[in-house]
Amino acid sequence: MLKELKYDVPKIEKGYSDHTLYINLDDNTIKIKPVGKEMKETFTGGKGYDLWLMWSGLPKDRVVKWDDPENEICIANGPLGGVTQYPGAGKSIVTSISPMTGIPIDSNVGGYFGPHLKFSGFDALEIQGKAKNDVYVFIDGDSGKIEIHDGSDLPDTAYEITRVLTERHTAKEGKDISVVSVGPGGDHAYMSCLNFSWWDMRRNIPRYKQAGRGGIGAVFRNKKIKALVAKIDKITLEMNGPADIEGVKKVGREHSKEILDLDAKQNRMRTIGTGHLPSIMDEFDLLPTRNFRAGSDPEAKNLFGDVWENLYTDHSKGWDGCWRPCAINCSHCIEGFMPKTGPFKGKKVVVDGPEYETIAGCGSNIGIFEPHWVAELNFYCDAYGIDTISFGTTMGFVMELFEEGYINEKATGGHVLNWGASEEALAVLHEIAEGKGFGGEHFGKGVAYLKKHFADEYDIDPKHMQDIGMEHKGLEYSEYVTKESLAQQGGYGLTLKGPQHDEAWLIFLDMVHNYMPTFEDKAEALHYFPMWRTWFGLNGLCKLPWNDVVPADNADTDEPAKVPGHVSFYARFFSAMTGIESKGDDLVHRSERVYNFQRIFNIRQGKGLRINDSNPPYRSVGPVTNWEYESRPERYDTFLQEKCGIDCSNMSTSEKVAKLRGYREEQYKLLADAAYKRRGWTRNGVPTMEKVKSLDLDWIPEVVDIVKKHESTAPPPDTLPESDDAWA
Repeated sequence: MLKELKYDVPKIEKGYSDHTLYINLDDNTIKIKPVGKEMKETFTGGKGYDLWLMWSGLPKDRVVKWDDPENEICIANGPLGGVTQYPGAGKSIVTSISPMTGIPIDSNVGGYFGPHLKFSGFDALEIQGKAKNDVYVFIDGDSGKIEIHDGSDLPDTAYEITRVLTERHTAKEGKDISVVSVGPGGDHAYMSCLNFSWWDMRRNIPRYKQAGRGGIGAVFRNKKIKALVAKIDKITLEMNGPADIEGVKKVGREHSKEILDLDAKQNRMRTIGTGHLPSIMDEFDLLPTRNFRAGSDPEAKNLFGDVWENLYTDHSKGWDGCWRPCAINCSHCIEGFMPKTGPFKGKKVVVDGPEYETIAGCGSNIGIFEPHWVAELNFYCDAYGIDTISFGTTMGFVMELFEEGYINEKATGGHVLNWGASEEALAVLHEIAEGKGFGGEHFGKGVAYLKKHFADEYDIDPKHMQDIGMEHKGLEYSEYVTKESLAQQGGYGLTLKGPQHDEAWLIFLDMVHNYMPTFEDKAEALHYFPMWRTWFGLNGLCKLPWNDVVPADNADTDEPAKVPGHVSFYARFFSAMTGIESKGDDLVHRSERVYNFQRIFNIRQGKGLRINDSNPPYRSVGPVTNWEYESRPERYDTFLQEKCGIDCSNMSTSEKVAKLRGYREEQYKLLADAAYKRRGWTRNGVPTMEKVKSLDLDWIPEVVDIVKKHESTAPPPDTLPESDDAWA
């Protein structure tokens, strides 16, 4: 043990301990810091606390790089987190400056660490500095002590790290322990994630959820952290100190009962989980296949929900959730799985999932339609600490370049990366873990890095790679084809942190339910949903109970996309826990405050303006190649005729592609204008001073300074639409 601090565990009242834990690994400083009134009222908790701690802790006189010692990793739960009477209340929210984007990334993750941290007495954990050698941090909420340990004796893979530390520190056969770990991928890849453990009581093993996006695992290992461990013997509702304990119980019972009654009739989350989505996405031409070139494939049926339902093993045990009382219980797994490659070859292991994003990213998007190989990629990504979304999207980009002859084995370190090359894809993944070869030296840094690498070293056309390389702001796209959904194009391109499905997952609402048919509907959705979805990250909640099982009468409501019955549930929950009487609009206002603060944080980091939201890869907007157009000729011909007023009967495919591109790129610019205006931002994407004051952020001098400096700046002309009609 390198350092120890003993403390009295603070009592939690109305969902808050009003203390945060600060650790600096430069000199093993351990501090307990109070939460001030302004911090609490402005930032609510969770991601809001994380962002404020980073804002206050990072140097203000320069842009902070991801691998600077001053960069922080912050983890928080939230005032509603850890509630044993409510579904989905076990989330942690992790933030840091991303190695992929250079701006704050936040990732919402399941597992027990967030609640364990909270009931150890801390609303947030803030880690800064770099250790000289590998360390791990042990937070013992039962004994009231924090320890920093030498971690040089720990194994490399996330599974083994968790096993060793659970055995070392548990007092209840693992049930009282949660571990955050990475794996060897964190030493060599920007696309590295964090694994958060939770205890599967039906199988008596630790299992995992991932804080996947943005490379926080790389920051973790750059700081020489092997693991974080939190220990709590038991958790009860009373420990959260609700203002109205009966009110919390009542709304929790109502929401849980609704899930139990309706789930089997809707998405069957308890039976299949997100594995039910590939068939729906394929049906609506939204399932990415072969680097997002198309949205469906005849072989996709091999990855449909019925296949995964049969592979998820030992149904007689039932399913558990990544939070103890969660009625959705969507955390499925494959037991007794035997990898065919790598260090676990021939050994029986447990695969967590696969979830939809992994099935699509490491399956259809790289032309792999054999469930075993998808599951094996899933297993090793988790073991090594690699984000399956970034891995799959990057591999799709590389495979397309390889298939089309732009690169060969010389560029890929000898790997023949044709579509469906499952064992070759796994070989690249193993190289990432080993830190050698194409995988360890290049691939693990992601699409944005590879675009420059291939242009510099192999003279590949940068414009073509920009069109087909599915990243924006440096972050790889999550797994939905957006060519026919202008709303989701904005939902990816106009995000704060890059194209992920956390802020504005509108594809289902737009393309499946047709809830936003007009241009105005889409702009409104790009205001409301990022603000609303942010609220879950402030409070330590999962979004699945909100919209994956909906009230029976939801379709008959005025705004079914918002699931108003559940918004009412959450307002009641927040009011009963905190004692702050709230309606749905009040919750959105809290989120809007943090959302705008994060936008200003991006500006402080040298990004966060319209130029950074512009120029998404054109494949996310429309067909890049003639093949893509000709794969759906009737759709695109009709579009040109009806939307653009163009008679294309005598045009070549290349001419059609160009005409369609001009129209769709203009639509994206118009959408940005409309969304900015609705959000109360300038045309350059800067929150106005009026907006800052309305959100009560003007008490922060630096926020005011940044907004005043940038509020009058004009966006580059080429990012604006030809017409000013939308803005006017």
